[in-house]
Amino acid sequence: MNCKALDVRKQYLVTGAAGFIGYHLSRRLLEQGCSVVGVDNMNEYYDVKLKSDRLEKLKPFEKFSFIKADISDKEAVSGIFEENEPDVVIHLAAQAGVRYSIDNPDEYIRSNIVGFFNILEACRHGAVDHLVYASSSSVYGANKKVPFEESDFVDNPVSLYAATKKSDELMAYCYSHLYKIPSTGLRFFTVYGPMGRPDMAYFSFTDKYFGGEPIRIFNNGDFEYDLYRDFTYIDDIVEGICRLLGNPQEGPVPHCIYNIGNNRPEKLMVFVETLEKCLGRKLGREVVFEKIFEPLKAGDVPATYASIDRLQEAVGFKPTTTIEEGLQRFADWYVEYYGIK
Repeated sequence: MNCKALDVRKQYLVTGAAGFIGYHLSRRLLEQGCSVVGVDNMNEYYDVKLKSDRLEKLKPFEKFSFIKADISDKEAVSGIFEENEPDVVIHLAAQAGVRYSIDNPDEYIRSNIVGFFNILEACRHGAVDHLVYASSSSVYGANKKVPFEESDFVDNPVSLYAATKKSDELMAYCYSHLYKIPSTGLRFFTVYGPMGRPDMAYFSFTDKYFGGEPIRIFNNGDFEYDLYRDFTYIDDIVEGICRLLGNPQEGPVPHCIYNIGNNRPEKLMVFVETLEKCLGRKLGREVVFEKIFEPLKAGDVPATYASIDRLQEAVGFKPTTTIEEGLQRFADWYVEYYGIK
């Protein structure tokens, strides 16, 4: 796949550059000849070594520079913008995780609310051409209408994480209205793939299998009422972002929101069984996870399903990677990265 409408003359600032999506996006931009300034605070929410290894893969690119900084530090953010004068800002830094927000709410306010406000203020004073920022499918809450459309009512979040992401959308709209900052919000749907986040289910399941531990599946063992997720492979996410970078919204309020999902939800148990097969194929032996079934956890939702009509109309793109292809690439990477025999 090739990113469309990328202007290599522009300076791209990527927050969360050592994160899962941030790393893959930064790499794609650099491979296309773009100049990228990466920002990340390298926090310990998950294995810092994985973040460092991602950065090591970016450092050989001559047009890449990295700044270790926390976006909740307004002075630091202002300094980064003043020194680097970015044309396009892709804001991916955030405290992620639905369940983590139950026990650690302060982190979500500091990073997702205060941090995003600092980015908006810096964009306001920095004459940025386009701000693209990460939202989440979590804003749809327990919406029973599927597929989820960007015009759906999303004022009933079921987790603090979702509430912070909805707040980000509202703040971005306000700044677009007041200061004419072209901004685009992206509602990501369950992103997975190589060098992913260890807190995500597919990665955690794999860790537990090789650690000799059972996995926990939160559908209470009811296979008729299985969880559905719109699993979206990382390369499809990156392609969608890249195409949108050169497509800022126009009009009196230059703000728009897009779903980026696979548009083909899968049962969680089908996803788990496919992961078992992919790991078994890579290792040359049968892989079966030991499973413990529990009730749905607070903040979780039974289904996510993205309508991507708006994305297709805007940039002519629809994700194409099947879970079989995507999970095989993850399994191959995991086994090699961790030296599994």
